[in-house]
Amino acid sequence: MAETPVRPIAALAQELAEGKTTSRRLVEAALARIADAGGEGGRVFTKVHAQGALVAADASDRLRKEGVVPSPLAGLPVSIKDLFDIAGEVTTAGSKILRDSPPASADAVAVARLRAAGAVVIGRSNMTEFAFSAIGINPHYGTPANPYDRGKRRIPGGSSSGAAVSVADGMAAFALGTDTGGSVRIPAALCGIAGFKPTRRRVPLAGAFPLSTTLDSVGPLAPTAACCATVFQVLAGEPPRPLPAAEFAGLRLGVPKNHMLEDLDIEVAEAFDAAMQRLSRRGAVIVPLAVPEFDEAAKANSGGGISPPEAYAVHRRWIDREQEIDPRVLERILRGGSLLAADYIDLLATRNRLAGRFARANYDIDVLVMPTVPRIAPPIEGLERNAETFRLANGNMLRYTSLINFLDGCALTLPIHAPREAPVGLMVVGFSGEDERVLSAGLAIEAALAYQGPVLVEYD
Repeated sequence: MAETPVRPIAALAQELAEGKTTSRRLVEAALARIADAGGEGGRVFTKVHAQGALVAADASDRLRKEGVVPSPLAGLPVSIKDLFDIAGEVTTAGSKILRDSPPASADAVAVARLRAAGAVVIGRSNMTEFAFSAIGINPHYGTPANPYDRGKRRIPGGSSSGAAVSVADGMAAFALGTDTGGSVRIPAALCGIAGFKPTRRRVPLAGAFPLSTTLDSVGPLAPTAACCATVFQVLAGEPPRPLPAAEFAGLRLGVPKNHMLEDLDIEVAEAFDAAMQRLSRRGAVIVPLAVPEFDEAAKANSGGGISPPEAYAVHRRWIDREQEIDPRVLERILRGGSLLAADYIDLLATRNRLAGRFARANYDIDVLVMPTVPRIAPPIEGLERNAETFRLANGNMLRYTSLINFLDGCALTLPIHAPREAPVGLMVVGFSGEDERVLSAGLAIEAALAYQGPVLVEYD
């Protein structure tokens, strides 16, 4: 068994520019990993665009020879979460119920922007049904196993489960996902890669099947913070440009004293403490502080939050087909049908009030840092067997990330675990609209921790 690093976008783009590889070779390698009978490809993807990806790769190589390279993403394979429209295809959102829906007439905006940047769509990635859980289990299309400790088949995290594994397993150079309560950051953290949840308004949602019209956001999963920054710029409709790392010496990192550091798995606690010590030794200023908006947001969400009623509004038309829906997902949808309209309106008002207070003017820090997820990935089997175990695990996975969505913030997750240890993510959090600040701080933190990125495991 051998390990090789997952190549970041900049390295792949340089190899393409220098003629050391071609888009076709990259796509063929990704397709080979998808097709490997001993791998997770059959569970990672709900549809593979093998022929179309090869045609697009050949076109990219021809354009490159003519000097046409629209972005650093040109020629690189990308997986698309199965809730984004792809022209001519049915968008199933990880469900059986939508299989007979009419095909999309156009690409989702995010997909169209990636194509315009030259990325090669390699397939549709598996996900939690209707994106409504942080675990990643899908009884219809299978559940891809986490790359860590694969023999025990641990959860990938959700809802962008296939997206995370596609990157960690070298089936795509990067992935397109969505994040309503942590669905980019949770699987990225559990699978040992980076993931970015932008401020909601920065990337259009048009053509993405909704979970929560208030909280949904679109973001990338990729090997490193720099990769996430490059993909985010394309998704936001901006020309890709090098993003400078923040000045690390004196960088003020706020560490919440709230429940963000309580009840952590020992692996998470040790990795976070080690990261904080290393960052401090390198010159960052660690600032313990209270974040009252976190406490108030957690209290406001204790009744289920905004997602269930908004999901119920989307899904109530097929509730009578409940036998076709994952019961773990159905339970959360049905919960939304019992919330009073007045309570929903009050919850939105509370969110607006707290999001207004969660602002730079009230905090003397550069960014907040905390564990992305308080747990390491547990085995799939126990969560499939026991509904209460699933509920508890799902709540724990969402415990930190969902607060950022509720407060309309932005956040990056970075791997901080030691090689061959259980993946642990560090979440770098900014206030609404501070996407570039968070990414710049993430670049500086990543460099200070000297994280080399995930590795591909080759099985003989």
